[in-house]
Amino acid sequence: MTTNVYTPDELKKVDPVFGQISFDHHEQVVFCHDKDTGLKAIIGIHNTVLGPALGGTRMWNYTSEWEALNDVLRLSRGMTYKSAISGLDLGGGKAVIIGDSKKDKNPELIKAFAKYVDSLSGRYITAEDVGTTTPDMDLIHTITPHVTGISESLGGSGNPSPVTAYGVYMGLKAATKFKYGSDDLNGKRVLVQGIGNVGETLVKHLVNAGALVTITDISKDRVEEVSKKYNTAIYMGEDLYSLDVDIYAPCALGATVNNDSIGKLKAQVIAGAANNQLAEEAVHGKMLQEKGIVYAPDFLINAGGIINVFGEIAKYGSDEAIRRTENIYNTTLDILNLAKEQNITPNQAAMKMAEQRIEKKKQENK
Repeated sequence: MTTNVYTPDELKKVDPVFGQISFDHHEQVVFCHDKDTGLKAIIGIHNTVLGPALGGTRMWNYTSEWEALNDVLRLSRGMTYKSAISGLDLGGGKAVIIGDSKKDKNPELIKAFAKYVDSLSGRYITAEDVGTTTPDMDLIHTITPHVTGISESLGGSGNPSPVTAYGVYMGLKAATKFKYGSDDLNGKRVLVQGIGNVGETLVKHLVNAGALVTITDISKDRVEEVSKKYNTAIYMGEDLYSLDVDIYAPCALGATVNNDSIGKLKAQVIAGAANNQLAEEAVHGKMLQEKGIVYAPDFLINAGGIINVFGEIAKYGSDEAIRRTENIYNTTLDILNLAKEQNITPNQAAMKMAEQRIEKKKQENK
């Protein structure tokens, strides 16, 4: 008998797609390449039981194609649960474009990507995400109808970031109430990591509520700009997880809640806009539970954006989008109470609720 021993890098080459650690019964993965524009993109469709797979397009300068594939698989799966837990008739999908949005993005590349979206005939509906904008969605709309988050002047719902931030704020208030018995944020010390469009709007809500906000971001200029605007504290050091705060709001990229950060965290509540905040869901969700840290599941509380753009499909307006987004507060409390009653993590409770809705629809479709 011959035994083959693989290094981690060699192992990746054995089953580069279906063997991916983030592959979770995805229905379809589409690799997109256009020679003329240099487009390299991946579209992940995780589940379409509840409806077409809707999810934004992220443009990021990934270090490898492996990293890009892992991201699109995790993000598309997260969108399935986000739509299901939010009561939307949508499945989960996501797309990533490999490249630096500040240097590599141009109209021809975006249009080339739009043609791939169109080729899926509505199984995947795109929207904006990190590295893409409402004008990008408007350009995609000239190629395919399978796009949301287009400008209001074109009949769309516009930039979803403010509604996403409002949903995160609602979830953060609910988690605060669960932990401290009150959702009053006056005097609460909050660390917001990542000051993009969503992060800045969250800062605005928090400051208006009387919270003592500290902000951090990889861009020093951006931090200084937002700090001056809202009179917040700034942290630019290397040990931000050890800061003495009550609430940690991760609003940048994912996996910041991990073995290293959990050991340092002084915050008693985690509630932010970033996707896939837990580096390993089962492991780190349990670690937070054991430390008594309340975690508001990211795919639940950052659903305001998709609730907003779903209005373009379901034909409801901004008032209804805000009403549905406000309900994130109640759903968060329901999830946290369910987790406590069943002695499971909030992430497990939220996934359980979402999976029950998907399974019920699956049985109805038989």
